[in-house]
Amino acid sequence: MLGLVSVVDLRARGDLARGELMRYFAESAWYPTALLPSQGIRWSAVDDRSAHATLEDGDLAVTMLFSFSDDGLIDTVRAEDRGRLVGGKTFPTSWQGRFRNYAVRDGMRVPLEGEAAWLLPEGEKVYRRARVVAATCEFAG
Repeated sequence: MLGLVSVVDLRARGDLARGELMRYFAESAWYPTALLPSQGIRWSAVDDRSAHATLEDGDLAVTMLFSFSDDGLIDTVRAEDRGRLVGGKTFPTSWQGRFRNYAVRDGMRVPLEGEAAWLLPEGEKVYRRARVVAATCEFAG
């Protein structure tokens, strides 16, 4: 699944595991079938352009706010309390992933650009920008 989950065992406990589960969940925009209710995601509408989605891994659960563009594509994913490491300590911090420039690849519409940012009192601090240069989607038959 695009190597979205790496070093951390998501069944481990603590802020690191929770933060990695949030990262995986947000990056599922690049593998949208992972966001289907059949994959265990619970959705709850907030309004006509946003919904809370919950993902569980064992007894670890995360809920994030997904916002959608006019054409129904994921625009942003937000968490109010993602663990941010500062000076060796973890602090719950507002966080956002943003996706854009969608294109169809092998029959699936995926974003070709994305970025991640901490939402700090002094303003947004983007710390990662990504651009998809190649993508292949396979469907189970």
